Amino acid sequence: MTRVLVAEGVRKRYGALVALDDVDLEIAAGEVLALLGPNGAGKTTLVSIVAGLRRADAGRVEVAGCDVARDPHGARLRLGLAPQELGVYPTLSVRDNLRFHGELAGLRGAELRRRIAEAAQALALERLLARAARTLSGGEARRLHTAMSVMGRPALLLLDEPTAGADLDMRAQLLALVRALAAEGTGVCYSTHYLHEVERLGASVAIIDAGRIAARGSLDALVGRYGRAGVELRFDGPPPPLDGDRVSDTSVRVATREAPAEAAARILARLGAETRRLRAVELIEPSLESVFLDVTGRRFSVNGHHAGGGEDDDGGA
Repeated sequence: MTRVLVAEGVRKRYGALVALDDVDLEIAAGEVLALLGPNGAGKTTLVSIVAGLRRADAGRVEVAGCDVARDPHGARLRLGLAPQELGVYPTLSVRDNLRFHGELAGLRGAELRRRIAEAAQALALERLLARAARTLSGGEARRLHTAMSVMGRPALLLLDEPTAGADLDMRAQLLALVRALAAEGTGVCYSTHYLHEVERLGASVAIIDAGRIAARGSLDALVGRYGRAGVELRFDGPPPPLDGDRVSDTSVRVATREAPAEAAARILARLGAETRRLRAVELIEPSLESVFLDVTGRRFSVNGHHAGGGEDDDGGA
C-alpha cells in the first residue's frame, strides 16, 4: 500500500497550550480520510504542518515520500491545499488563477490548457473563466479555490470545508470530483461539518480531540465499536438521577442496547413527576454522529451549533 501521508509523533505547542500531542496519522493513495474534531482540537494545526505552513516541534511528516521539514518545496509539489480561508487572486481572471497554479505545478502548453478545461468543467466554472475573481460570489470563489488546488493532480489533497457556500447540486459535483480523484490514486484529507458527506464519500475517519487522534478507522468499524444507541433528555434545570452521562447542566444521555424508542418509553415511565421538567427527548441511533459523541463526549457542531449532516443550502453558490 502506497502511503501519500505519513505523520509520526507530531507535536506542537503554543506557549502553555499543547495543540498536537504525539499525533500519528497515515493516508493511503486513493483513500479519502475525513478529519473530524471539535473546535480547537488541532485539525488546523495538523493540516498547516502537513502543508508546510507551520513547523512541528517534534515528529516527522512525509508527503508522498518527501520529508516536509527537509524538502518543503518538494513536498509542496506533491500536495494540493484548499484551506478554509480563500486564496484566490482577486485581480486575475478565473482562467489566469487556474493557469498560475497549473504553472506552479509544472504544467505547460496543451497539457496546461487541458487541465484548466477539466477543472473548470468539474467545478462548473466554464462560464466564469473570463471573469475577474473579485466579481465572484462566495460560493463561486470557493469553487475556484478548490479547482486551483487540484490543477497539479497532487498525490495528497487537503480540503477544508470545500462545500461551504455550495447548493445541493454543486455539493454533489464537488463530492463526485473527490471520488474521481481518489479513484485516480490521490489521497484526500477532507474536513467537513456535513457528516452525511463522509458517508456519501465512503471515507475512512480520524477523530482528533485535545491534540490527539482519539479514533481512526473505517466508518463501519467505528460505528460498530463506538456507535452506541441512546436517549438524550433535556430538563428545565439539573436532570434527575439517571443511569447515564451528563452532557450539559440540563441534559443527560443514557446509552442502551435496545431500540432507542423502547428505551425512551422505559425511562419516561420511571421519571414520574420529574416528567413535568422534561423539555426535550432525542433518540440517538448508531451513526457517525453517535461515534463522535461517544469518543469526544460532545455533540458534533460548528461554532456551537448542532451540525449533524442536514442538507441545508448555505447559499452563495
